Amino acid sequence: MNLSDLKPPAGQKHKKQRIGQGMGSGRGKYSGRGAKGQKSISGYSKMRGFEGGQMPLHRRLPKRGFTNIFRREYAIVNVGRLAELEGDTFDMARLVELGVVKKQGAGLKILGDGDLARKISVKAHLFSKSATEKIQKAGGTVELIAPKPVVEAPVRKAKPAAVVAPPPPPAARPEKAEKPAKAEKAVKAEKAEKTEAKAPPKKRAPKSE
Repeated sequence: MNLSDLKPPAGQKHKKQRIGQGMGSGRGKYSGRGAKGQKSISGYSKMRGFEGGQMPLHRRLPKRGFTNIFRREYAIVNVGRLAELEGDTFDMARLVELGVVKKQGAGLKILGDGDLARKISVKAHLFSKSATEKIQKAGGTVELIAPKPVVEAPVRKAKPAAVVAPPPPPAARPEKAEKPAKAEKAVKAEKAEKTEAKAPPKKRAPKSE
């Protein structure tokens, strides 16, 4: 027996169905897509979560709460874990060296879960009330470190607005000279008015009875 004799069990492998190979292939004409409709055309792709036009599930479900973009993640270590470690002084560098802290994050925070029966001194950025009480009750000391400064993204300065010069005033159009014919008519009309004003009024003849 050699490797050339190895074969998959019957029914495990299937021949891939080839579509669009003519009417004799078993998947001719419509190629398994049916006649007409949106899904039958080439390039069709359904949007994720699409339910045929009705309100999809991800929009029907209520949304609550929000994501705080100013959230700060701390490396959490309990008092009971410190009691299991070697040494009497613990800080961020020591805990990273011992493999207790993997990601430093915004700093070190000590919580009060577990028991502590020996004297230790701890330096951390935050302490819970119960952790402080247990460490001090065992004769240890607690030293609070100033929190790490928050690195803010640089603020882009707004570009000064471009000064747009006001458009120039429209040029005054030159007055059109009156045509000579119109000027002559105006002079004649004035003369006629003057002569009418100077002439005496006409007497009306008495009516004959």
